[in-house]
Amino acid sequence: MDAAAIKAMQAPLKDAYRDDPSRALITLRARGAVEDGAIACKVETGRALAVAGLHPATGGSGLELCSGDMLLEALVACAGVTLKAVATALEFRLGAATVEAEGDLDFRGTLGVAKDAPVGFRAIRLKFALDSDEPQERVDLLLKLTERYCVVFQTLNSRPELSIFAAPA
Repeated sequence: MDAAAIKAMQAPLKDAYRDDPSRALITLRARGAVEDGAIACKVETGRALAVAGLHPATGGSGLELCSGDMLLEALVACAGVTLKAVATALEFRLGAATVEAEGDLDFRGTLGVAKDAPVGFRAIRLKFALDSDEPQERVDLLLKLTERYCVVFQTLNSRPELSIFAAPA
């Protein structure tokens, strides 16, 4: 896909959202079922079931997916797609590219061992390795726009309003 193709594909959507902002408000959903005989949750991914379980640092077997890993994988997926879309729109000369995310956790918080230890990631680092002969200012622009338009990055960065409740099964 080239810049003209991505712009042509997105132009009617952008026009529709400008004309009627309510059309841009979409609710995405994820669903999972808690396992009966194991400490695991089967998550419907749209393609297959992903079974998430405890990380080995909290007593898990390591056979199931870790939700922390899944969060980092979602960030990598979103950042990679966003990077490619932005590069295409900017006509940025991009060869091979990789995206890597790593995050630091203190499992004492998760296990309730230390009340002063946070539950969740203390820090997340997102790294891009780009094969490009573009000047540094274009690389900087690509990364700035990728950060700006990556939904998962911005969600983590902006701390959205969260709520939790129980509903009848």
